[in-house]
Amino acid sequence: MTKEFEDRGTTYSIHENVNIGEVKVADEVVAIIAGLAATEVEGVDSLGGNITNEIVSKLGMKNLSKGVKVTVEESSVLVDITLNLKYGTQIPAVSAKVQDKVKSAIETMTGLSVTEVNIKVASVNVEN
Repeated sequence: MTKEFEDRGTTYSIHENVNIGEVKVADEVVAIIAGLAATEVEGVDSLGGNITNEIVSKLGMKNLSKGVKVTVEESSVLVDITLNLKYGTQIPAVSAKVQDKVKSAIETMTGLSVTEVNIKVASVNVEN
């Protein structure tokens, strides 16, 4: 394993083959998968985040995991996502779609079991 991969935070083993080796996924990768899946849902304007993330995104640097917190225990995942929704969307319907899409994406891509996807709506954005 390279030093570069080790420095990215916690990693999780998702596959181990004694003859070949193991597959590890960084927690940030799981957060990016969740963030991308959430933004694909109609009605989601963007991921929410703290003021630092907002400044970084305005400077053109994209943080694909902003507004996403992932907690992995053993082989299960708990996800907290902060969203900015488009004005006029039905918040319960969009939230349910985001929960389904995020759960499906993480489980399909990593093999980890998603136990919770919690949604926090930070704002509603009106398009110009």
